[in-house]
Amino acid sequence: MPVRSLPPPTKRRKTAVESTSVKSLEDQLTSAVTENGSLNPLADLLILAYGSSDAREMSKAVYSVYRVFVLIISRGMLVHGGDDAARLVRKWIWEKLDSYVELLVGLLQDEEPALRKSSLEILFSLLKHLSTSLTKSSSTAQPQLHLAHFKQIVHGLLLCPPSHRSNRGSKHSSKTMLDVRENFVEVWFSVYDDVRWCFLREATTVLSKYSSTKYPHLLDNLLSIMEKLSTFPTDPSELNSWWVEELGVKPPKHKSAKGDAEEDDAAESVDENDEDDWRKFFDEDPNVKDAKKSGVKARAYTLTFHQSLYSLQAHRAVFTRTWLNFLPQLSSISTSSNRALTTRALNIMHRGVLPHLTRPVLVMDWISACVDLGETVGLLALNALFTLMQDYNLDYPSFFTRLYAFLHRDVLHLKHRARFFRLTELFLSSTHLPATLLASFVKRLSRLSLNAPPAAIIMVVPFTYNILKRHPALMVMIHNNSGTDTDPFIADEPNPNSTNALDSSLWELHSHIHHYDSAVSTMARIFSEAFTKPGYSMEDFLDHTYGTLIETEVRRKIKKEPALAMELRKDLFPLADAANTEDGLAGKDAVSELWVFG
Repeated sequence: MPVRSLPPPTKRRKTAVESTSVKSLEDQLTSAVTENGSLNPLADLLILAYGSSDAREMSKAVYSVYRVFVLIISRGMLVHGGDDAARLVRKWIWEKLDSYVELLVGLLQDEEPALRKSSLEILFSLLKHLSTSLTKSSSTAQPQLHLAHFKQIVHGLLLCPPSHRSNRGSKHSSKTMLDVRENFVEVWFSVYDDVRWCFLREATTVLSKYSSTKYPHLLDNLLSIMEKLSTFPTDPSELNSWWVEELGVKPPKHKSAKGDAEEDDAAESVDENDEDDWRKFFDEDPNVKDAKKSGVKARAYTLTFHQSLYSLQAHRAVFTRTWLNFLPQLSSISTSSNRALTTRALNIMHRGVLPHLTRPVLVMDWISACVDLGETVGLLALNALFTLMQDYNLDYPSFFTRLYAFLHRDVLHLKHRARFFRLTELFLSSTHLPATLLASFVKRLSRLSLNAPPAAIIMVVPFTYNILKRHPALMVMIHNNSGTDTDPFIADEPNPNSTNALDSSLWELHSHIHHYDSAVSTMARIFSEAFTKPGYSMEDFLDHTYGTLIETEVRRKIKKEPALAMELRKDLFPLADAANTEDGLAGKDAVSELWVFG
């Protein structure tokens, strides 16, 4: 492409920028691109964009620059080729485009919501245009996604550089704006398969290159996006949505692992400049029996970029790599914020993470370490371990011993006790558990109920009833008369199989029939009746608090009016006899004087 002039240094044009309007500069650039003229006004337009302090003026300048760059990209002015002058111009345009993208990435943190939203939309629109241009100019004849531009978007979402409009003296927060994050997840991350795959891959690189100490909100930003992902594909047919339209053309089928070596080398060369070898990381063990079966597909690392986007295993691989890099960083720094992030990660682990990992047992060590943290974190970690045991055949013999350790004196007083009962009922739901094990749990909860608030006792009673109903072998504990004066239950035994609980009785629950709260005393009487009632639904009892108990008593209808005095006495405290007082002062009872009415 012939070039009429090269842009002079920017410093010589700063003085004339203020007198030029955004509209006139855009018109000049539109004519210049169409007629192959000078692109000098592009630098002036960027200066106006960077110098705008007003949100409305900034928006006008940003959209003007966007329209100019779309025109430049569509005209092929960024495509490789041409003489030395053309390469200099192309290099200069790329510098201006990088400067513009940097401005947009910063605006994702701007205080003006409209600028944040428009900046994200422009960034992804540019991604589509740049990817289309790259595909057309590619010598491999394969659809491409402009990864360099996409990396800038990911850095803006995770590292959150400050806006150029922000106050220099104000403290910048590196946490992603809520509306930006939700907009990205709802419009792109949860919808388009190419965006999700590339984001997960680049997020792994960001985690390995940038420290969470320098960027304290990096982990929070990533988790806030990952925990919203509810549309991860589970079947290859679900890989059918593409932000870059050229990627919607299905790639040719890949060769098998035993195919031509030259074909494999060509596939590897597509990503030879990548810093992470994510595909080889998840290569299965060749000794696994499944690998010996006929018809096994080629390994993921033989796929090209385009083929990887159509491979469900490749999507699961980048998903797994991201989580395996993310989870250890939560435990590297023991802070309250990281503990909160660990709780959030465990909260979605069993339903949103484990089903999509290439090998779910890879996170077993991290989950086991979380069990030691106790409280809500430990309980959620047990839930994830239980999922690994139930669905993925994980062998964890000490599971119920670890669960039994959670039955301490504070468990019925903490705010997460409802979650504890909900999960414990799930863990003990199997009818194949030994009676000695279940007896220990029932007995320990009965003992803890002696010092528990009424709302917690209301949970313990139906929970115990359901276990006894499901396991008739425990019925002996209701009225077990062992003939000894001491309770054989060993309260401080950590092993639930060695507590002698089955030889004990549930006298603690029987004592609650004399509880001051009528709801508790009524519930406790069910153990004195025949077990003909069906099992209780625990969800009906998990929301009880002191507030609900008081509200129930206030709304209770009084069937019989209490006895009241018919006449109000004026002297509630009769005067003391003067003969019996030491000072001989009669009628000087101060208490009586305070309680005289009328």
